Amino acid sequence: MTREITFTDWCCGVGGTRLALEAGIRDAGFSPKCLLSADKDKYCQIAYKANHGEEDMLGSPSTVQAEQVPSEHDIFSAGFPCQPFSLAGVSKKTSLGRAHGFEDPTSGTVVFELKRLIAGSRPRGVFLENVKNLVSHDKGTTMKVILAALRGIGYHVVAPRVFDAKLLLPQHRERVFIIAFREEEDFNRFQWPDLQDLRPRLRDILEPSVDPKYTLSDRLWASLQNHARKHREAGHGFGFGLADLDGVSRTLSARYYKDGSEILIPQEGNNPRRLTPRECARLQGFPDSFKLAVSDTQAYKQFGNSVPVPLLAAVVKQIVLAMPEKLN
Repeated sequence: MTREITFTDWCCGVGGTRLALEAGIRDAGFSPKCLLSADKDKYCQIAYKANHGEEDMLGSPSTVQAEQVPSEHDIFSAGFPCQPFSLAGVSKKTSLGRAHGFEDPTSGTVVFELKRLIAGSRPRGVFLENVKNLVSHDKGTTMKVILAALRGIGYHVVAPRVFDAKLLLPQHRERVFIIAFREEEDFNRFQWPDLQDLRPRLRDILEPSVDPKYTLSDRLWASLQNHARKHREAGHGFGFGLADLDGVSRTLSARYYKDGSEILIPQEGNNPRRLTPRECARLQGFPDSFKLAVSDTQAYKQFGNSVPVPLLAAVVKQIVLAMPEKLN
């Protein structure tokens, strides 16, 4: 009988991490079981419930009591909010005179709430992911604080690693992974995945027929070109991203719904177009069976905030392989 690997899915968004957990656990030869999922965004909850059937989702970790979390489960997983630490988020908040990092009043302290819940439930493994900029945020102090917090509650922490999803998906998307184990034996067994370059191409995830509504209007296309020209003349690097269909795209962001400027699909004899929500899902490695349960605007935000599923699945598989015996 195949052993179950249990997990909790925190800051779960639309469920990309859950898909990765389930895939990675199965690839390691075990059966996945989600014990709990939580996200405070109502639109993410709609999409998550539509695709995973969860009805009793929790909200922000700050509203959860330790006794609500199943004790000693196998994997505690969280893609905690990246905006306080992302390069774009930090730049924007700095320009507006707003706090970022741990000082962000809305989501900067979520990681400490997660620490509280980890300490209370004592999962066998901890799987955290975030943007690459977390590594260098506040000159590296932010990462040191997070790692020290996990060590302070008795966990053995693997040196964080940054991977780029472009080896598996046609998108340049760098994520940092923080892995920790309750048992020293598991820590010693863990090995990072050796990813093979699948040489993905953007054209392979494009839909064959796309509604004209995704084509940029003459006004918007002219505005983007003028904006890019002004920045170029001023010596800045900003510009729209006209994608190479035989290569990989820029990083999809949560602001994609505004104008699609970072990833534009060229169209012969016409203005370029945005990716469709389905193409954005594919760009992150979501299967076509994934239901688009919200508006285009919300879907763009959700997939821009989501995770590259195959990349996370590869890391999850290694976590599971480091825990061969049931110690709980």
